[in-house]
Amino acid sequence: MSEQLKVSSSPHIRSKETTGNIMLWVIIALLPATFFGIYNFRDTHAWLLVIVTTAAAVLTEYIYEKLMHKKITIKDFSAAVTGLLLALNLPPTAPIWLGIIGSVFAILVVKQLFGGLGQNFMNPALGARCFLLISFTGRMTSFVYDGVSGATPLATIRANIEAGNAALDGVNSMDMLIGNIAGTIGETSVIAIVIGAIILILKGIIDLRIPGTYIVTFALFIGIFGGFVDGIGFFNVQYMTAELCGGGLMLGAWFMATDYVTSPITKKGQIVYGILLGCLTGLFRLFGGSAEGVSYAIIFSNLLVPLIERVTLPKPFGKGGEK
Repeated sequence: MSEQLKVSSSPHIRSKETTGNIMLWVIIALLPATFFGIYNFRDTHAWLLVIVTTAAAVLTEYIYEKLMHKKITIKDFSAAVTGLLLALNLPPTAPIWLGIIGSVFAILVVKQLFGGLGQNFMNPALGARCFLLISFTGRMTSFVYDGVSGATPLATIRANIEAGNAALDGVNSMDMLIGNIAGTIGETSVIAIVIGAIILILKGIIDLRIPGTYIVTFALFIGIFGGFVDGIGFFNVQYMTAELCGGGLMLGAWFMATDYVTSPITKKGQIVYGILLGCLTGLFRLFGGSAEGVSYAIIFSNLLVPLIERVTLPKPFGKGGEK
């Protein structure tokens, strides 16, 4: 009997896509940002950090599942995606052991101890990055570009404001767009990130609902409340461009906020989720103690996903009508 003629219980939706195929396309989409980051910093250490961090994530998942007598799932590439994303969120000069610790934390603590893929309550790569930021702040915020230690553009803007100088002194928006700036391995080039995002959109793996809402909300937040920051007027285009191109906003919006497991499945929920992300990121950047805020905004929003889905769940046909 043909597979299509078999009668079975729901669901009946069929798709040729598998978790492995989706994750493989995510890895492919991350390659432009990965290769540009390695080229940008011209450091073989960055390349080694990417390889070791990714391998450590895969190996951690394999060892845990082997010891726990669980099905080995490394072939679905989800662990590789976690390791690669974590590597792209590390400074290019971060020690190798830092990437290994982060990978073990991401896979073991955030993912596997909560049941594995589909059960984790936050993005594993970002959970690990925040863990490393808290535990090894100095190493995670030490950036070198062209052999010289220096601040990222967002940190420069924050320092200028606190010193009473013009906020955009020493900040070049075009360099931020291309990626010729200090930062983590994968966050510097907006162009490379967008190329990867276009690949995912064309493949139907993500859509514009979450990242689009996130970026637009953040831009509006910065445009309105940036006027409260000394030296910056309302809807200052250059300032908004610098904030959009700087830090981990683009990498987070396109590759981490869209994580299937930790983002809402309802369409209305995805809009609410994107608005929440934009407001939190703007709040953390403008009024928080750090120049960045994407990681914490995404993790905090991840925790609210069950509530968002609950209040945005469509009512079944024939239910919920007025009596």
